[in-house]
Amino acid sequence: MVAPHYLKRLLVTLALFALSAGGCSTTTRMKYAAVYGSGSRELVVATGSPGELGLVKVIAEKFSQGTNVRVAWRKAGSGKSLQLLHDKQVDAVMVHAPSAEKKAVGKGWAARRTLIGSNEFYIVGPTEDPAGIQTAKTVVEAYRRIARAREKFLSRSDNSGTHMKEMAIWNKAGIVPKGNWYVRTGGFMMPALMRANAEKAYFMTDSSTWVVGRKRTGNLRILFRGDPSLVNVYHALCQPAGRTPGAALAAGFVDFLASQNTQKIIGEYGKDRYGAALYRGARASRQFE
Repeated sequence: MVAPHYLKRLLVTLALFALSAGGCSTTTRMKYAAVYGSGSRELVVATGSPGELGLVKVIAEKFSQGTNVRVAWRKAGSGKSLQLLHDKQVDAVMVHAPSAEKKAVGKGWAARRTLIGSNEFYIVGPTEDPAGIQTAKTVVEAYRRIARAREKFLSRSDNSGTHMKEMAIWNKAGIVPKGNWYVRTGGFMMPALMRANAEKAYFMTDSSTWVVGRKRTGNLRILFRGDPSLVNVYHALCQPAGRTPGAALAAGFVDFLASQNTQKIIGEYGKDRYGAALYRGARASRQFE
C-alpha cells in the first residue's frame, strides 16, 4: 500500500504534468480571437477590422467547408499583423499598409500580395464641430484646424494601418501632434470609436466600422470625407513557400480571397444587416491602387 503522503505527492506531480502538457495548446488558443472550422490542418490569419466586423468569420467558414482546414484568426492591426508574418507566427495577413506591404515583399518574407478590397476613412467628431473641419477642402487642412483649435483628437497610436495613415497626414500638415488635446488610445477601431463618442472627440474611423457602430454614436457625425488620400485599400499577403507549415494553405487562401465567389461576399458583406456594404471588392478598388 502506498503511504498517504507519497500518494499525495504523486497526485500533485501528475496534476502538474497534465497542466504542463496541456499548456502549449491552451497558450496557443489564447493567441487566437477565434477559430473557424474543425479540420486537423491549421491556417493562421492575422487582421484587424475585417475580423472584428465579422467578415473573416464568413470567409473562413466558406474556405473551411469540405476541407480538412481550420482557420485561426489573430486579432492585430496592420503593423502587428505584418510583424507576425515576419516572425512566422501567422501564415497570411489581410492588411492596409501599402508601403510596409511592398517592403515586406521586397525583403522576401512576404509573398503573393493581392488586392482584395477597400473602404475609406472618415473624420468624425462632435455634432457642433468646434474646430470647423466640415468646410475644410482637404484632410490636411482638417487636421490643421483640429490642432489649431486644440480640440480633443483620439489616436489609435498602435502602428495599425489607420495609425500609419493618420501620422502620414500629420506629417503632410507639418505638425507633430502633442498636448492634452491629443489622446493616444492604443485600442482597436471600434473601442476607439466608442470612446470618441463618449468623450465627444474627433477621430479618424474607417467607413466599415462607422456603418456598424453608427447607431451607438449619437454624439458624433461624419464631418470630413472624400479626400482621395483617405481611400483605404486592403491586400492579402502570405508566407513564401515552405517558410511555415501553413504556407501552402495560405497561398490557397489568398487565391480564394481573390476568387469571384469570395469577391461577391466581400462586396456585399453587411448589406442585409446594416443596409450598406462595408467593403468594396477588388474590381471597384483597383482604381485606387
